[in-house]
Amino acid sequence: MAKKTAVKAKSKTKTVKKVSRTKASSVKTKKVAVKLVKKKAIKGYGVRDLEFFKKLILEKRKEILEELMILKESMMDVTTGEYASENSTYSTHMEQGTDAMEREKTFLFASREGKFLNYLDDALRRIEKGTYGICLDCMDTPKELCKTCPLIPKERLEAVPHAQLCVECKKLKKGMM
Repeated sequence: MAKKTAVKAKSKTKTVKKVSRTKASSVKTKKVAVKLVKKKAIKGYGVRDLEFFKKLILEKRKEILEELMILKESMMDVTTGEYASENSTYSTHMEQGTDAMEREKTFLFASREGKFLNYLDDALRRIEKGTYGICLDCMDTPKELCKTCPLIPKERLEAVPHAQLCVECKKLKKGMM
């Protein structure tokens, strides 16, 4: 069964003419009106807002880098490059265990700060691309769960500058709604 399609475009509607052939080679014609759907462009935050958030993120980033340097200095002896507590020749097994546990906690803090630093860098990239402040779940199809949909409210971005989802979508993802 072969089908041919002819398309005529008119302003915002399209007329489609379908021709189908049956076994007896009779020709049937149908006209179908199809509306063209234009995707509405999402307008993000303005230049002033983006500059404000960029400044906020850069300040947070600077704080994190300073904290990482402090953690690194507390873990390592800067002169030898060894762990600071491993040189203790008079320490007992219990003290060595405590030192190991403290090093482990410091590593976990450093790992957490490094992860947060990556989130901040990602937010800076989104500012450069112009997608910062737009909820990733509502970007394509706004869910209208909040007043500012698909934009993440400014209050949330001030509290969590690396946020990618509005509060409502975050709750849905965590199963809280």
